[in-house]
Amino acid sequence: MSTIAFTKGHGTGNDFVVVADPDGELHLTGEQVAALTDRRFGIGGDGLLRVVRSAAIDAGAQTPDADWFMDYRNADGSIAEMCGNGVRVFVKYLLSAGFATLAPGETLRIGTRAGTKTVTLADNGFEVDLGLWRPTADEVLVRARGLKVARPGLGIDVGNPHVVVALSSEDELAGLDLSVQPLLDPVPTAGANVEFVVPEEPLVTDGVGAIRMRVFERGVGETLSCGTGVAASALAVRHWAGAGAPDRWTVDVPGGRLGVRVVRTDVGERVLLSGPASLVFSGEISLA
Repeated sequence: MSTIAFTKGHGTGNDFVVVADPDGELHLTGEQVAALTDRRFGIGGDGLLRVVRSAAIDAGAQTPDADWFMDYRNADGSIAEMCGNGVRVFVKYLLSAGFATLAPGETLRIGTRAGTKTVTLADNGFEVDLGLWRPTADEVLVRARGLKVARPGLGIDVGNPHVVVALSSEDELAGLDLSVQPLLDPVPTAGANVEFVVPEEPLVTDGVGAIRMRVFERGVGETLSCGTGVAASALAVRHWAGAGAPDRWTVDVPGGRLGVRVVRTDVGERVLLSGPASLVFSGEISLA
């Protein structure tokens, strides 16, 4: 049995176990990840972030344009493509550990299984460029405990898959029981995170849209926040609102508030996510 060092961090309540493995020498099994993130018998977290140099990651996932790679695992041990809150916590850790620097006006590139993501400083913490987004082709029916009938959901891809469902009121949002996984029909091949959103009243103030969201993350369950889910939710509501909808949004989740910004380019629209990141404590734990 070996001992590893760890740090616990979170972004708007979406919490992670962070493990530094610069040279890629630590090979965690799915069972070990699940044990480390277990809230009763382990450290506890919605996922695990392994901090590894891009050159030391598996050849199929290498991102040569980034020095560091975020090896992200869900709490059940499964591998995930990306995590918007996780990237901010990852960068916070790199800066705290002295692995990287980031000054105002500078950018830091982080490798993920959804490609390289660019991070800058923001007034509310860090802003992550999630890249080009796209709606998926098929409409998905979503059944969830607390909803009397199935609701249509819009598929959004921001490097990982999401299905966003519009609800009619705060009461409907609060009445959801997300201790049970929502059912999707048809079921996306890779699964999906499922977001439930309610527009604020008014929807737009001073050119900024505002919504509230709750989320069920695949491989995890309900979390206090999901960064890519926040981006997907803002994009879905913006899509439904039609021409004239704003490019800036605030999204309130149970763990706090995040910002979303859409930038139009010649090759499509890029979506950027901003918000805080915190490191809570560090320690060591025995690894079976």
